[in-house]
Amino acid sequence: MSQTAASQTVLDTLIIGAGPTGLSCGIEAQRAGLRFLIVEKGALVDSIRRFPTNMVFFSTAENLELGGIPFPSTHPRPTRQEALQYYRRVCEYFRLPVRLYTPVTSVAREGGLFRVSTATGEEFSTRTVIVATGYFDQPNPLGIPGEELPHVTHYYTEPYGYVHTRVAVIGGRNSAVETALELYRHNARVFLIHRRAQLGESVKYWLKPDIENRIRRGEIQAFFETVVEEIQPRRIRLRELPTGRQFWLEVDFVIAHTGYRPNAELLRSMGIRLDPHTLIPAYDPDTFETNVPGIYVAGSVVCGCETWNVFIENGRAHALPIIGDIRRRYCPTAAP
Repeated sequence: MSQTAASQTVLDTLIIGAGPTGLSCGIEAQRAGLRFLIVEKGALVDSIRRFPTNMVFFSTAENLELGGIPFPSTHPRPTRQEALQYYRRVCEYFRLPVRLYTPVTSVAREGGLFRVSTATGEEFSTRTVIVATGYFDQPNPLGIPGEELPHVTHYYTEPYGYVHTRVAVIGGRNSAVETALELYRHNARVFLIHRRAQLGESVKYWLKPDIENRIRRGEIQAFFETVVEEIQPRRIRLRELPTGRQFWLEVDFVIAHTGYRPNAELLRSMGIRLDPHTLIPAYDPDTFETNVPGIYVAGSVVCGCETWNVFIENGRAHALPIIGDIRRRYCPTAAP
């Protein structure tokens, strides 16, 4: 479908997000004979593209597959690089209509249709909308002075920019542990700062003994039950939670793995109700339709801030009931 044709045709559904869940929804929409388009604010599977370069998935390859297409991997668990190649090839195999670098700015109802406007100036008319935006673009802020400084980041890609520097890694789950270990193995001086008394229970089983040994030997210095209260160039101020004691730690960089959340502003602008604490949207657990008739949520966006509940392996399964409900209720004449 050409750019002009897509903007002039009334779609059966428009899918926001070209991650694995969005692609899965596209595959099922194609099989159901629906007219659809996938729009994505960044690159194809952009969240995976922004994962650490050397990341290895916890899931096995078969749990990451889409559309019945086998996921070939030379490792017991696939790498980020393999996933990027796999999802690109799946998109090409099904010839999914995907509009990349097209951020959605608003979704508004006009009569019996939705008008979807984008930052590129395009507008699309569609009977239904599927929101599969994930959460990786919205890091949880620390909410402390200095968080905006240039040596502070909520994302980590590779270790080479940190060689022979002092790095504070904030967090105690998989991302923080993987970052700390990789930095340590590339000759960075690593400080791991975690507000809880121990590492997260979900830390990958092959990483936990590794990080515990590094901490026990003093190769990575860990501060448990400790929070960062201020960031300055070259140093951070810490506070021990049990005692209240405050002290300064000299560092060159801060990597804050504080978790992520969905784009609540976009969801609310569509009229979707969100739990004020968890940001979980109001939706039917059988069909994934929200409180706004015709707007559905899919993938990790359904779990709000509780991002540990939905992953690729269960998020991809949302596509089938969503497309089935759309075809039955909104597009009964569609022919697969």
